Amino acid sequence: MRQELVVMVGLQGSGKSTWIAGHLAGTHAVVSKDHWPNARRREARQQRVVAGLLAEGASVVVDNTSPSPAERAPLVALAAAAGVPARAVFVDVPLETCRARNEARQGRARVPLVGLYSAAGRLVPPSTAEGFSEVTHVRG
Repeated sequence: MRQELVVMVGLQGSGKSTWIAGHLAGTHAVVSKDHWPNARRREARQQRVVAGLLAEGASVVVDNTSPSPAERAPLVALAAAAGVPARAVFVDVPLETCRARNEARQGRARVPLVGLYSAAGRLVPPSTAEGFSEVTHVRG
């Protein structure tokens, strides 16, 4: 399998982590800002980790909401700098479904509603025009 960077796109509760577990868990290193809930500068840390893994030859999947082209652009740039294709996986689930799934979460896993609605307001489906070699559309 060829090395790649996969950028997950979708609202909180859309099923991104579940999709990763079923499709990429054995082949890709999973990076998420959720892995460092208390870290300052989580975005910068994520960039360093992804760049390091790509430099080591690993395929990487970034498991964040990544709702807007501006938020995805640094990841696409990292892949380009490493000479690795970037693929987007858009997990397209209605907001109300995501809200219901979020409400069922416990403790820190539950996202404040303002965060869910904020991401929904910024959500733009990814496209190859952003520099992705491919966009996979998953309906949930």
